[in-house]
Amino acid sequence: MYCRQRTQAAPPLNALPDRYQASDDLVLRGPSDGRALAQRLSKRYAERITGAFVVPGREGSFATLPADLPSALAQALRSRGIDALYSHQAEAWTATQRGDQVAIVTPTASGKSLCYTLPVISAVMQQGAKALYLFPTKALAQDQVAELLELNKAGELGVKAFTFDGDTPGDARQAIRLRGDIVVSNPDMLHQAILPHHTKWAQFFENLRYVVIDEVHTYRGVFGSHVANVIRRLKRVCAFYGVTPQFILCSATIGNPREHAEALIEHRVTAITQSGAPSGDKHVLLWNPPVVNTDLGLRASARSQTNRIARLAIKAGMKTLVFAQSRTMVEVLTKYLKDVFDHDPRKPPRIRAYRGGYLPTERRAAERAMRAGSIDGIVSTSALELGVDIGSLDVVVLNGYPGSMAATWQRFGRAGRRQQPALGVLVASSDPLDQYLVRHPEFFEGSPPEHARIAADQPLILLDHIRCAAFELPFVGDEVFGPGAATPWLEVLGEEGVLHREGDRWEWIADSYPANAVSLRSVAEGNFVVVDRTGGKQTIIAEADYTAAPVTLYEGAIHMIQSVPYQVERLDWEGRKAFVTRTHVDYYTDAIDYTKLKVLDCFGSSSAGRGDAHHGEVHVVRRVAGYKKIRYYTHENIGYGPVNLPDQELHTTAVWWQLAQRELEQAFDGRQQALDGFLGAAYALHIVATVAVMAESRDLQKSVGSADGAWFVASDIAGRGQLRGMDGQPTALAPDAPFTPTVYLYDAFPGGVGLSAPLFERREDLVRLAITLVERCDCAAGCPACVGPILAADEEATHTPKALALRVLGLLVAL
Repeated sequence: MYCRQRTQAAPPLNALPDRYQASDDLVLRGPSDGRALAQRLSKRYAERITGAFVVPGREGSFATLPADLPSALAQALRSRGIDALYSHQAEAWTATQRGDQVAIVTPTASGKSLCYTLPVISAVMQQGAKALYLFPTKALAQDQVAELLELNKAGELGVKAFTFDGDTPGDARQAIRLRGDIVVSNPDMLHQAILPHHTKWAQFFENLRYVVIDEVHTYRGVFGSHVANVIRRLKRVCAFYGVTPQFILCSATIGNPREHAEALIEHRVTAITQSGAPSGDKHVLLWNPPVVNTDLGLRASARSQTNRIARLAIKAGMKTLVFAQSRTMVEVLTKYLKDVFDHDPRKPPRIRAYRGGYLPTERRAAERAMRAGSIDGIVSTSALELGVDIGSLDVVVLNGYPGSMAATWQRFGRAGRRQQPALGVLVASSDPLDQYLVRHPEFFEGSPPEHARIAADQPLILLDHIRCAAFELPFVGDEVFGPGAATPWLEVLGEEGVLHREGDRWEWIADSYPANAVSLRSVAEGNFVVVDRTGGKQTIIAEADYTAAPVTLYEGAIHMIQSVPYQVERLDWEGRKAFVTRTHVDYYTDAIDYTKLKVLDCFGSSSAGRGDAHHGEVHVVRRVAGYKKIRYYTHENIGYGPVNLPDQELHTTAVWWQLAQRELEQAFDGRQQALDGFLGAAYALHIVATVAVMAESRDLQKSVGSADGAWFVASDIAGRGQLRGMDGQPTALAPDAPFTPTVYLYDAFPGGVGLSAPLFERREDLVRLAITLVERCDCAAGCPACVGPILAADEEATHTPKALALRVLGLLVAL
C-alpha cells in the first residue's frame, strides 16, 4: 500500500458551467484499466488527491462440488460453468448440513448467494421444504428470483420461486402462498402483509425450513432494531406451526459480523469470514475538490469533479458506475454525461440512470442492459450498492461519502468483479464528514470496518412489536418476548383497551390493525406531506419526516424543492400536512431553534484530562422559537418571524464532557471565549463521533449547556456562543453564578438506540480524533469543516474559533 497527503490548494476553477469546466485535458492512450487510470489521474491531478492506495488482489481457493448435492442440481451448476465451489461456499454447505445457523461475511462479488442457494434448493428438491428470502430492496429480490429461475431452467429442477412485495398483484398472492417453494420478500412485507395474515400462509409455514436474510449490515440502528423484533415475531409464528427454521445470513464486511448476526436472530451462529473468491487489485483515490474561497473554506463542487472523472473513464473505454447521494443528483449527473455521450439520437444510449421512483419495467430493462454490457456509464443512488448483478465494471466514482466505511467499500467492490484491476474514487463534498475523511487517508488504510449496532429492546420499539405479536397470536401465561416475560407490556396494552385477559390468555379485541401503524424505519410519529395549493389545485409535491418538520415547514417558511421556492401558508400539525404556494422571493428562511438538556441519571463517570466525562439519561426539550429571513448571496438578515409549535420532548441517553469553573477561569480570559470554544469543540466531537459509531448525523445530535438545564448555548448570526435561558431568550449569568458549560452528544430517538454507550467507551479516542480533525484542517481561523459555520475571523488573532476549540479539547484529553 502507499499513501500520500497533500495540503496545498489548487488554483480556483473558473466560473464556466460544469459541461465546459470539466474539459477532458487528460488524454488516455493505449490499453486502459483501473491501474492505468489511477496512475494518470494521480499524475495529472496530484494536488487534488489526498490519499491513494492499493488493496491487493487475491488468488482463488476452490473445493469440489459436494458429493451429497442432488445430481440434477450439480448438473445445472456445471451447465452454467460452475465445476467447483469457492472455499467459503463449501464451508457454508457443510455448516448448513450440520444444522448450524450460519452468517457468511465476505466481500462484494464473492458468490455469497450460492452459499444459501445450494442448501435451500437441495432441501426443496429432496424434502419438499419451503424457504423465505428477505432482502432490503426490491431490486435485490428481483435479481435473486431471476438467478433462481435461470438455475432452475438449466437443470429442470422444478423449484418454484416468486417475489412477494408491494408490486405483486392481488390475484397472484394466493397462488404464491400455496405453490411457492421459495418466497422472496423484504422485512416490511413480512411485518405488514405476511405475519398478520399467517393463517393464509399455514401451508407455507408448516414446511418452512430456511430463512435467508441478506445484506444484514443494512439492518442497524432503528431499522435493525425493528427488524430484530420482526424476526422474534416470525420465530413465534413458526413455533405455533411446529417448525424451527434454520437461518442463513449474509453481509458485507462489518466489524462485528458474528455479534450482529446473533443479535438479529438471538441465536448462536457460525460465522464464515474468509473468502475463497479471486479478485483483482483495487486502486483507491481520495479526491478533494480545489479550494475556490480560502477565507470561507469553500471548495469547487463535488458534482463537477465527479463529472470530470466519469467522463475521462468512459472516454477511455472503461465501464463506469457513479454513486450519487440523492435522486436529484442522479438526474443532474446523468444529464451531464448524456450531453457528451448520448447527443446522437441515432445511436443506442451509453448512459443510464438507476434509482428508486422508476417503474419496475424500466428498472428491469436497465438491469438487463447493464448485465449485457451495452451500457458504458451508470449513475445510481444506493439502489445499486447492494448485490444486484450488473456485469463487469472498471471504475466506481462516489459523489460524496455514503455515511459509513462499510457502505464505501461495498460500493467500491462493485468494480473489478471479473478480477481485472479496478479503480474507486471518493470525491469529497463540502460536508464536514467528507472533509474529515479525505484529510485522514490513514482512516481508510488502518481503520477496521464499523460495528453495526441495534437496540431491539428499546422500549417504544419493543412495545410496538408486542402489540403486533398479540394481534397475530394470543399471549399465554408468562410467555417470553425479547428480554423477558411480556406480561408487564401486555398489562399496558390491556389498559389501552386493545387486549383482554381471559385466565392466562391475552386476546386482541381492538378493531385496529397494529402493523399498519408501525414503520420499520423510525420511531417518530409519521411523516408530513407538503401540499401545493398554487392555482387553486392541491397537489402533494414532497414529504418531510417528523423531526425535520418543525424547522422546515413552520408557517412563513420558504420551502425549497429543487431550488423552486414555496411559502408555507398553513401547517396542520395534527393532520401532518403543510400547505404551500409557489412564490418569488429573494431570500430564504432559517429556523431559530434551541435544545435544552437536563441530566436525569448518570450511569458512569470518569476523568477526562482536567475535566470529567459521563454517560447517562437525559431529558431533551427542543423548541422552534422563530425564524430569520436571509437574502441570497449577501446573506444579510432582512427580518424575523415568530413560530408557534409544540415543544418536542424526549428521554434519551447521552455522553457528555464538563470542565470545572476553576479550569475555565485559568484557561480563558472570559466566559465568551469559553462559550465559543465549547461550541467549536462540540461541532468537532459530533463529526468524529458520527464516524465512530456508524451513525447518521441526524441520529446523533449535539448540544452545549448546563447540567441542570438552566441555560444552554446557541450560535448567533456571527457564529459566536450566546447564552440563553429557559425561555430561549438571550440571558446573562451573575458574576458569582456557577458556570460549567457541558458538551452533550445524545441519541436523537426516544429511549436511545445504543449510540451513547460505545461513545462513552471511546471517550478518550473521540477527543483525540477531534483535536486531529481541527489541527489538520486547512483553514486558519475555523470553518464548517472543523468547528462550524462562522463569519470570517481575524487569522492573526490568538482567540480564533479554531484556537478556542482546540483549547477546550486540549483540557479534556489525558496528558
